[in-house]
Amino acid sequence: MQTNIILAGVGGQGILTIAAVIDIAALQSGLTVRQAEVHGMSQRGGAVQSHLRISDREIYSDLIAEGTANLILSVEPLEALRYLPFLASEGRIVTSTEPFINMENYPEMELILAELHCTNRPILVNSLELARKAGNPRTSNMVMLGAASPYTGISQEGLESAISELFRAKGGAIVAMNIEAFRTGEALFHHQATVS
Repeated sequence: MQTNIILAGVGGQGILTIAAVIDIAALQSGLTVRQAEVHGMSQRGGAVQSHLRISDREIYSDLIAEGTANLILSVEPLEALRYLPFLASEGRIVTSTEPFINMENYPEMELILAELHCTNRPILVNSLELARKAGNPRTSNMVMLGAASPYTGISQEGLESAISELFRAKGGAIVAMNIEAFRTGEALFHHQATVS
């Protein structure tokens, strides 16, 4: 088993928190993890991306080659497009549909969505709205992780256990809120799978 995941977004959207949850879950499952990340020029608003490689055997590189990503999980739609060359032919894109407009001439959403629809059945998520319904808009990154969870190669239980571990120091209410957001995203995946 080997899964190559690219996480993409901008600073402040919780990309590194998603990476930490997946890392913890993979290690708790006895898997090998390699990770590389790039932070943008500014803490908030700059591009952030992380390469995660998960396997049941040794991995010798932490970078994902073009055309080999099984999953692009993006919390910003334009950032999803940036990494399309990395997507494997059968790979999947799961992206939020809320733009973070941090530049002039940000493309029209219709153009971004048209490009995304040229891939293998992208999962498009209104993560902010779903996070609000789950209890807090700041949990939109956990909504995104839930929507992408079937493509990570890690069980739902493993990911929820990792969320609990990561947020434990912040108290039970924060843990429960993040797990609820995760489950909201996962339910969206199952709904979309049933519809399509």
